[in-house]
Amino acid sequence: MTRTLARRATFSLAALALTLGPAAPAHTSETLPPGAGSDAAPRTGTGRKVIGDGHVDLGPRFDGGTWTVQIRDDTTRPATWRDTSDVVLQVKDTARTQVPEGKTFTFLGDPGDDVWLLPQAQRDGVLWPGWNSQDPEVVARVGREVNWQLTGAEGPGDFVLFLNGSFGTPKVVFDSRRKAPQETGIEINSHVHGNWAFTEPGTYLLGIRMYAETKDGERHDSRRTLRFSVGPQNPGQAFAARPTGDHGPAGDGTEQRANSGGSPAAVWWGGGAAVVVAAAAVALVRRRGRRDTGSSPDTERSEGTSDD
Repeated sequence: MTRTLARRATFSLAALALTLGPAAPAHTSETLPPGAGSDAAPRTGTGRKVIGDGHVDLGPRFDGGTWTVQIRDDTTRPATWRDTSDVVLQVKDTARTQVPEGKTFTFLGDPGDDVWLLPQAQRDGVLWPGWNSQDPEVVARVGREVNWQLTGAEGPGDFVLFLNGSFGTPKVVFDSRRKAPQETGIEINSHVHGNWAFTEPGTYLLGIRMYAETKDGERHDSRRTLRFSVGPQNPGQAFAARPTGDHGPAGDGTEQRANSGGSPAAVWWGGGAAVVVAAAAVALVRRRGRRDTGSSPDTERSEGTSDD
């Protein structure tokens, strides 16, 4: 028994150490994400794919003139844009760690509880998902920012997306325990990474929506479902999952921003110069939250795409 506890403690400390360190910076047009080393333009892919390692981004693009949210798969050369319905994002069991002692991480569970974490800083062997607004046509046509909503979440446990904030102060972006929809903003031509945490193994469905107004005053809107397979299960089975809740991933179209300061989220975080980088990432997603809430964009929506 003592040996088992010692092994568990050693694993927890090792996993914790791997999550420490500088946050992934918010990339600009001059900073290419992993997998983007080729000058070739990203292609559009077809067919189903499970992605459990390497770099991916969620973001809007104009595909044949139609605004849509897709996943940019940077594990290929050149990069590949994929429809969200064709992708399962796998959170391998190697991403499992334990909630540390103290009050800082109680939003994820009690000390010693398992949690599956895709960290903000890149870690070998696990998926590194981010989000960006760097599609050339989006950059050229959208005035300032893209609005991003979590419209619903279903799964065996809780989901939280949070950032490493300035001076170690966490910044929660989305929390499945809050009322949906929740909203944040993504500045144009930005690329950000955060911490994606899941409290139980299994299949999770996240309803997401991204909408924006182009410089000509036209509104564009797309709603999709992200599929995550967490833990040791066969990730392919997540393709068959469909939302069942009343909030379903399609949401109800009304605006409701998350209370960004109301959840005691924190991050397993090393201090130092990384704080400055983390603060920049937080600023990119906080800007929308500092603005006054407007009317629902549904009344002016001109086009959009959604999952079935």
